[in-house]
Amino acid sequence: MSVETLLSALQSGPSVIAAELRPPRAELAAHEGMDAWIDTYHAVRRLSRQGTFVFLTDSAVGTQEEDNLRHLVTNLGRDVPRERIVPFLTAKHPIEYCLSYAERAHQHGFPALVVLGGDKAVGTPRSVEHAWQLRQMLREHERGLTLGGWANPHADAERQVDYLAAAEFNAEFYLTQIVSHHHVRQVSRFLAAANRRRIPLPGIFGVFFYRSANPRTLNVLGSFLPVPAEGLAREFAAGDSPVDVCARTIRTLADAGAQHFYISNLPGGRAPAVLASVIERVSAIV
Repeated sequence: MSVETLLSALQSGPSVIAAELRPPRAELAAHEGMDAWIDTYHAVRRLSRQGTFVFLTDSAVGTQEEDNLRHLVTNLGRDVPRERIVPFLTAKHPIEYCLSYAERAHQHGFPALVVLGGDKAVGTPRSVEHAWQLRQMLREHERGLTLGGWANPHADAERQVDYLAAAEFNAEFYLTQIVSHHHVRQVSRFLAAANRRRIPLPGIFGVFFYRSANPRTLNVLGSFLPVPAEGLAREFAAGDSPVDVCARTIRTLADAGAQHFYISNLPGGRAPAVLASVIERVSAIV
């Protein structure tokens, strides 16, 4: 029985709520890395089998991570639908590695990749200046893959839409930077510009699963993404749970016109249960 691909799901109408997981850090000790990967395998397996699309990051926030594709191919087994799993590939690798990565992904049945530039401020330098250049190389090298790009609703909306509309964008869909219900005005401006320009690419909006309003944690996160620290502090102080806050973001952005979402920072081993709770809560919000 065929399994729906991410692109067909994005184009078919109903909202997609995906999970984004981080592979273990490369510098973990052997036993710690193995335990972390076991948690990751279990989460990916359960999520994908229940019909959830799973994104796996690559060197997130500048931290060198294990080769996500190699571990997936080696350990997931053939009973896990590859169509539900979408690895990330950043430009923070040599070109030869990136071309080989895309070839391996296609050979092992992964139909889509999200191809990003990667954070310029930290970690290994990019091999190309812009992610579209890498996507262009990958498209010429491995034509069977569906490629995803990136947009940032916090930046100038018209400029971001210019990027999406450009012929050299070289992608069939895009993910966005993390946004919150506290950022609904920025998201609305971005959506209005994309609709006005009739951008055909489906977008998947990033939502962060904040587990608390710990000032130190939020301050660190603020180095990598826009964090509405004051708003979060008020909500958690009022008794809202992490599930409440995450569901509020999805409902608010959906009401503003966003259709598809991916949730980042889900707790590894409990990711399927937590995601189910968020989706249930979203449905309960009027």
